[in-house]
Amino acid sequence: SFESAMAPPEIVRINADGTHQAITHFNDEKLAKMDLQPIETIWSKTSRGKSIRSLIVKPAGFDPAKKYPLFVVMHGGPAGAWKEAWTYRWNYHLLAKPGYVLIMTDFTGSTGYGEKFSRDIINDPFRGPANEINEAAADAIRRFSYIDGTKQAAGGGSYGGHLANWMEGTTKHYKCLISHAGAVNSVSQWGTSDGIYHREVMNGSVPWEQNKVWQEQNPFSYASNFKTPMLVTVGEMDFRVPYNNSIENWHILQRMQV
Repeated sequence: SFESAMAPPEIVRINADGTHQAITHFNDEKLAKMDLQPIETIWSKTSRGKSIRSLIVKPAGFDPAKKYPLFVVMHGGPAGAWKEAWTYRWNYHLLAKPGYVLIMTDFTGSTGYGEKFSRDIINDPFRGPANEINEAAADAIRRFSYIDGTKQAAGGGSYGGHLANWMEGTTKHYKCLISHAGAVNSVSQWGTSDGIYHREVMNGSVPWEQNKVWQEQNPFSYASNFKTPMLVTVGEMDFRVPYNNSIENWHILQRMQV
């Protein structure tokens, strides 16, 4: 099958020259009625010298003369990537449709850019990737006049939710944040998740040793800074990011009167 960010999968024939021809046309009629703006790829140079790739998605009815709020969508994993493919969990066009421009950044730790790029997140689970996301958003705002830099939101699920919680404690320039199944406390996440060893690898020790990474790169450590309005959602049957972390996050937000 073949799919793209502009169309769901169809069965195709792959020709010897690498081109393809569609055999099925299940979605043609419905797609013809939709205004799916082309996906754009940009590369940004970060403050630590890396070239970081992002996808830019525009809403239906896009008018380059208008200003649109920016939705920074952060992928999970972190071993994952924003691909030029159709998706049902975080469909790019559906998220953009209310009138947002999306930027989706493949930060350090993402897959598809070599093993070193993926492994460089070890001992830097939040700060480095978050800075890259923020810098890529700032780069897009500088480059595209149709983005309203005064109206930014950010959100994601799983590791993207972890990042939303990190943003909650470390930056104030997002008007709101969305944390789906996000860990707010790395220690209790270690203690209740169905997978724990890779968290020790990511942070460089078991949590009770409380090395620098466990102390300094845990959203919980910055709870006193929580001030940005946040939507918290979670699935009760999520054993990778159990809902105790969303309850902890909710209690912090309530305690801080967010």
